[in-house]
Amino acid sequence: MDYQENFLESVRFELMKYKSYGEKTFAQLSEEDIHRKLSEADNSIAIIVKHMVGNMLSRFTNFLTEDGEKPWRHRDVEFEDPYENMDTMMAAWQMGWDCLFVAMDSINKNNFDTHIKIRNEDHTVIEALTRQLAHYASHIGQIMLMGKMIKGSEWKSLSIPKGASEAFNKEKFEN
Repeated sequence: MDYQENFLESVRFELMKYKSYGEKTFAQLSEEDIHRKLSEADNSIAIIVKHMVGNMLSRFTNFLTEDGEKPWRHRDVEFEDPYENMDTMMAAWQMGWDCLFVAMDSINKNNFDTHIKIRNEDHTVIEALTRQLAHYASHIGQIMLMGKMIKGSEWKSLSIPKGASEAFNKEKFEN
């Protein structure tokens, strides 16, 4: 496997991991929970997802041939009128991720060195993908933290729960 394939597999693995963290958080929440805000100035989970989906569709539609900030994107609107319900939010969430992964599937040895633009700034494929990986990971971290705050003691940890590190490491190193 060459470095390009390794890079793409690594980014895909990390993106899939963060996507699953979002989905595992959503599974613990109610319709009411996805609309909860800590204060009037804050974003709800439904709004954060709406922003992520808008970003994904803009960045990854015609990824290699058009600027990632599409003229049809209206970013400020992403922070208004959240998804009405969990089903609508989840359908949009999946559409955004599908757009991203289809774009990644289009990257190969023949176009890996293509320079693309995001807001009229040059990016290599590596720069563009790592930029988006960091962006989505930060928002999914927000979603997870909000989910944990909403659920309180009912929250089911998505990683190693507090107090379980030694047992986790013991299992990992015994195999």
